[in-house]
Amino acid sequence: MSNLRAAGLIVFRIVSLEVEYLLMQTSYGHHHWTPPKGHVDPGESDMETAMRETEEEAGLTVNHLQVITDFRKELHYEVKRKPKIVVYWLAKLVDPLAAVQLSEEHKDFRWVKLEEACQLAEYADLQSVLRDCEAYLKNDTSVV
Repeated sequence: MSNLRAAGLIVFRIVSLEVEYLLMQTSYGHHHWTPPKGHVDPGESDMETAMRETEEEAGLTVNHLQVITDFRKELHYEVKRKPKIVVYWLAKLVDPLAAVQLSEEHKDFRWVKLEEACQLAEYADLQSVLRDCEAYLKNDTSVV
C-alpha cells in the first residue's frame, strides 16, 4: 500500500514588521484550518504540487511568492488508517496586500500571527512546523 502524499506552502507576509501566516478553513469535514496544500498528482514533484495547490486554493501564483526552498518540513500521520506524508515549504508573499482568492475547497481564510495560527491549526505537528517557521524567520533576517 503506497503512502498518501501531499505538499503545500506555509505562506507568510510582513505587515508593520510583524509576521502573519495564511491559514485557510476547509469547507468539508470538520472545517479545520491549514496552509494551502493538496495531493501530489502522478508525475508531479512535491514542489510542483505545492505551487499548483497554492494557486488553486488561494489564487497565489509563483509571481506572488518568494519560496524559501531551504526550509522544508515533512509531517507524517495517518488518515483513515493509511499513512500520509505532507511536505511544506515556507513562502513569503512578495506584496503583502495581494488578494487571496479562495476556491470551493475553503470557506474562509485569515492572516494571523504565530499564536493564533497555532490555536487555529489544532494539530500539534502543524503547530510545531509553524513554530519552526517563526524561529527560522527570526534567525534569517534577510528573508523578512
